[in-house]
Amino acid sequence: MGHKSGFVNILGNPNVGKSTIMNALVGENLSIITSKAQTTRHRIMGIVNGDDFQIVYSDTPGIIKPNYKLHESMMKFVSSAITDADILLYVTDVEEDMLRNSEYLKRIGRLRIPVVLLINKIDLSSHSRVEELMAKWEKVLPGAFIIPLSAKAGFNLDKVFGKIVGLLPESPPYYPKDTLTDKTERFFASEIIREKVFLNYQKEIPYSAEIEIEEFTREKDLLRIRAVIHVSRDTQKGIIIGKKGAALKKTGTEARIDLEEFFGSRVYLELFVKVTKDWRSKEQQLKRFGYR
Repeated sequence: MGHKSGFVNILGNPNVGKSTIMNALVGENLSIITSKAQTTRHRIMGIVNGDDFQIVYSDTPGIIKPNYKLHESMMKFVSSAITDADILLYVTDVEEDMLRNSEYLKRIGRLRIPVVLLINKIDLSSHSRVEELMAKWEKVLPGAFIIPLSAKAGFNLDKVFGKIVGLLPESPPYYPKDTLTDKTERFFASEIIREKVFLNYQKEIPYSAEIEIEEFTREKDLLRIRAVIHVSRDTQKGIIIGKKGAALKKTGTEARIDLEEFFGSRVYLELFVKVTKDWRSKEQQLKRFGYR
């Protein structure tokens, strides 16, 4: 048998564990993870290579009904992931409504490619409940390969990996064998900072924030990063900064620690906050921030 390669795209509703699964399968923290919905905004690629195979994973935003042009752009990433997949991983969990966003399930059911349905978070449920869910999903997506797992505990991830390798079509590699992702270092710097915004602020603040990297330069053993946190309203700027700058300092310190670990270098990080009114609804701003 020759070399096998394929695009394995990960879809599902918010908060079912898509990014955790992606990171576990790739072996790198490429997608940011928080307990809040809509953490993932872009389509993020992670590539796994073996001697005779290449798996090109894509993590995608959780499926939502758009309220802003930003959401419309996020759902375009989802639609493209459905149309260009060689294998589709549809992620659900033991808690969510099975028929949530049923229109996407109908589209997936019509696909002529292998569909692997992953029931995540089984560590939060019972054996009988998981068996019941598997039987129900067999009726919703007949023909799908159903695998229960716990991405957090690492249970059955090896089974998922084995199934994917077995389903890959024969093909030469799509990317050089030393490639890990299609995203730039600037992109990952912005994502690490945005993750800290999601973790440190509540309510609407994380959803109204976007990160722009203004400077990313290397000086011997030091990486200089200057980043701007864009928010939608003046009141949000004050919340991001906090009393005497304490909130922004905490966010910056936590981001710097993770940036140093990710890039393997000392990092000098400067954070600024700017009001870019209603950026989520303005096409020009969305393009500036990498959305199409």
